[in-house]
Amino acid sequence: MSALLNRAEFVPQAARDDDFRSPDSVQRKMYDLSTLLPTYTGKPTKGGRTTREVLGAFLERPEEMNALAARLRAGVESREKPPIGSANAIDTDWESDVDTPEADYEAEEGSPLLVRHYRRERNRTIRKHKLAAVKAAGLPVACEVCEFHFGTTYGQVGDGYIEVHHVLPLHASGPTITKLADLALLCSNCHRMIHRARPWLTPEELRERLA
Repeated sequence: MSALLNRAEFVPQAARDDDFRSPDSVQRKMYDLSTLLPTYTGKPTKGGRTTREVLGAFLERPEEMNALAARLRAGVESREKPPIGSANAIDTDWESDVDTPEADYEAEEGSPLLVRHYRRERNRTIRKHKLAAVKAAGLPVACEVCEFHFGTTYGQVGDGYIEVHHVLPLHASGPTITKLADLALLCSNCHRMIHRARPWLTPEELRERLA
């Protein structure tokens, strides 16, 4: 793992010291992670907030995080360097702007890419408190726009699931103190529609359009 991390280009060579991602430091970080596992019965080490957030993500979304880790490893091992900071680095819009589509068109996909980007920090604990507050109030864990309920539609696999949306986008607010009232519960479709609009719609505005 130490050798793999030293091959990665997340941190410029000029910014690294002699002990950068050394075997000892990697071993210590792995120990920090292991002591935070729910099954660990000893006293946890002080691994820091990022360590707790990373482990929390793996525990909550193991398939997604393991797939991401595999792509990162493959990208480092292949030393692929996709465009960084470009809007065209990853195509996330599934709409087509092709005027005359070809029925037999083919495209190569699936190659691993190593991508670096900035992401606004989010606090996962407040999401749990939001859901707990909704349940404590006797309200359903359902979309606040269209009232879609994942558990009703998908059964046990959807029970308790919902997406939590910042009504005021973090990219607009910048570093801020988020209150439970600043969050809205949305289904995947309504969440996508809010983010698709420019500027973003509020849940109330999307509810009016739906009506």
